[in-house]
Amino acid sequence: MRPPRAVVRDGGTWTLQTVLQRHGLGPVAGVDEAGRGASAGPLVVAAAVLRPADAKALDGLTDSKLLTPAARDHWYDRIRARALDHAVVVIPAADVDRRGVHVANIEGMRRAVAALSAVRPGYVLTDGFPVRGFGRPALAVPKGDRVAACIAAASVLAKVTRDRIMTALDAEHDRYGFAVHKGYSTPDHEAALRAHGPCPEHRFSFANVAAVAGREVPAGLVHNGALPEQEPDPGDPEDTVGAWEPLEIVTGGAGR
Repeated sequence: MRPPRAVVRDGGTWTLQTVLQRHGLGPVAGVDEAGRGASAGPLVVAAAVLRPADAKALDGLTDSKLLTPAARDHWYDRIRARALDHAVVVIPAADVDRRGVHVANIEGMRRAVAALSAVRPGYVLTDGFPVRGFGRPALAVPKGDRVAACIAAASVLAKVTRDRIMTALDAEHDRYGFAVHKGYSTPDHEAALRAHGPCPEHRFSFANVAAVAGREVPAGLVHNGALPEQEPDPGDPEDTVGAWEPLEIVTGGAGR
């Protein structure tokens, strides 16, 4: 027999979570990343599980890119206080170079969901493209950080965490302006890169960095999240989940 059909009516950014919860598929985790297109600094992936009754308390939460820095800080604190669970995975630039940003992103998403310890999600919502390997059902949501509150929460956690890392790196590598452009390839960043050459926090597998460093971009690395998902090869010991140890995982736990 087919499962009962779910009728989804537009109820704002909590619609998907509410429908899934009502059909016994919760708790629902949202997953998103920050820094995929940056040419310096880490890739940061976050997962968040919000309380079903918090729609009113978190009214106004949206895609981190649409929020001011002050608003992102506000929502970051509020999400950490109220979420049922959250986790953040920090993937250093060197590991992005080794794996390719798309594979690094997919693995980071899986690890962020696996790091949720206070609750076990029954369903996962991802932003934009499908991801397999969560060990539970998942759905890709177009413009998910503007459509689903749990994905928006993950986007805020990832963005604020990464921005703070880049601001700290600015103190160590003050010639590049990381605190301003956060490692993205702005004209000022490109000018500094050409003037001073790359630092260890740059992604040498990115074409602009490789060109300045006089290196060739390694073949086979994927640096476009819009490309089809590239699954790890289970026959290659360098391409398994367990082989990727350098990931730093910052777990959250239950909120208040």
